[in-house]
Parts: sequence; C-alpha cells; structure tokens
Amino acid sequence: MNKLRIILLVLFTSAFSYAQPPSPSQIQGRLPKGTIIHGNIPYHNDTLKKHLLDIYQPAQVQGKTPLSGNPLVVFIHGGGWIGNDKYADMGYMTETINAMLEHGFTIASIDYRFAQHAVFPGILQDCNKAVSFLYDNADKYQIDKTKIALMGFSAGGHLAALMGTSHNNKLSNLYSPNAYRPFRYKAVVDYYGPTDLTIFPGAEDPKSPESILIGATPVDRPDLAKAASPLTYIDKSDPPFLIFHGEKDNLVSTRNSKLLSSWLNHYGVKNELTIVKDAPHFGKMYDVEELRKKVIDFLSSEFKK
Repeated sequence: MNKLRIILLVLFTSAFSYAQPPSPSQIQGRLPKGTIIHGNIPYHNDTLKKHLLDIYQPAQVQGKTPLSGNPLVVFIHGGGWIGNDKYADMGYMTETINAMLEHGFTIASIDYRFAQHAVFPGILQDCNKAVSFLYDNADKYQIDKTKIALMGFSAGGHLAALMGTSHNNKLSNLYSPNAYRPFRYKAVVDYYGPTDLTIFPGAEDPKSPESILIGATPVDRPDLAKAASPLTYIDKSDPPFLIFHGEKDNLVSTRNSKLLSSWLNHYGVKNELTIVKDAPHFGKMYDVEELRKKVIDFLSSEFKK
C-alpha cells in the first residue's frame, strides 16, 4: 500500500470523528429553544449501544395530535462505515439542523453497527430497522409516517442512497426479519456518498473501508460490491434526490455523485446535483445559507406532495 493510500485511509477512518466531536449536551445547547429531545432510544429490542437513536422534535410539536404529526428526516452519520456516532455530522451542520426544526421537521439521528461487526447487509439492516421502529412508533413521537426522508453524510450518504433506491425492491436480505414496512420515502438528501464501490482506489485492498464493508475486496467479489452499491437498485419508482459533493473531495470522488445523478436522470427520477466549489469531503462549507436553502426548499416541496 503506498504512502498516499495509507494517509487517505487514516483520514477516512478517523478524521470524521473530528478533533473534538460534539457531545450530546453541546448538541442540545445549539438547538432552537423549546426543541424536544428523546435520547438513546433502543430500536432493535436489545442492549447494543449501536442500536440507539435520538429524536429531535420541533418546539411546536407540543399539543399536536398523532394525525397532525411532523415530517421526519432520518439523519445517518458518516465515518467510513467503521467509525463515528450519531452526533458527529451534527457538529458542523448546526444551522441546517436548526432550519429543519424551525420548519417543523422532526429529526431522528441513528446509530448503527460498524461494518467490522456487521458486514453488509448487516449494517444496512440496522438502518432499515431504525426506520421501521420510527414508522411503528409514529403516533408516539407525533411523526407523519407518510412523510419520511433520508439525509446522510459520506458513508451515511451511501446508506441513505442505498435505502432510498432499494426500498421499493422489497429485497428481504436488506431487512431484519419482519422489518420491512410498506411506505415510500419522500426524498433523499445525499452529501458526498459513495455510490459504486468498484471505482474506489481501495477496490483491491482487503484493508480498505469498502472491503471491510462487504467482507472482501470489490475486485474479488464484484457481486457483493454491486449488491452494496446504490446505483444497482435505481429505477423509475425511486424518490427524488438532492445531492451535494465537494469539488476538492479527496476521499470520495465526485464521480460517485455524478454517476448517481446520471442514472437517476436515465430513469426519469427527479434529482439535483450541486458540486460545491472548493469544498473538501465534509465541514461547514456544506452548512452555508445557499445550500441550506436548497435543502429546506427541496424537503418542504417533497413533503407537500
């Protein structure tokens, strides 16, 4: 493995934790006044710490009836499939999170087992199980279960895109037993997520994150790489996508998002790709007013349909 690849792997597996990742109390202190927080809710009927999620309800949820629940945005963190937690990306997306809450969206930030403990499709089964839990408990948390969107970052963007494109295929192996729920995602917001595992520079390296994800190198097991790639499942019935990718992303090539947009276009699926000028792989450049407005306008429009 060359020196550059080693450096990139270190970044991919640890940089997402940031120098000082935000704590739950720090996250709470940055939210709009009156935000209601339900923390560390187990979603898988076990005691695993990675099977927990947090729900953030907008202040105006108080007094609502289950029939007037809020739209839900499921927030999926990044970390190369092998690190991080449900608070990490919230640390640099504060203004976007606040805008979603202020517009009446409930946010559920989920944890999931890392790929080294839950090789694909296990890691995806966790994410799908979290959503099925939220669907089943929609009345309790005053969620409109007909209005669910996904938002993911890097590896979380990959998982969000995979969930969004594969859900209508009803493939039993992507879900825990009895975890599939018959609804349609309203939208997917994908921040710099991988979409085709075979185009990664570590496709021949058994220690690369993408190889850890599927339990083999993508070159040796292209079938597994295909099964774990969002592009595989795209069809005309998929939800609309809003895609962001940094022009200077040195960890996930912009080719991933360009391919995603192109295939969505091929099948006539509504989507918009924004290549963010001079932006790296993650950070506050994705939380600026221009991009934040795109997110709010996109979600608000799709939730009204």
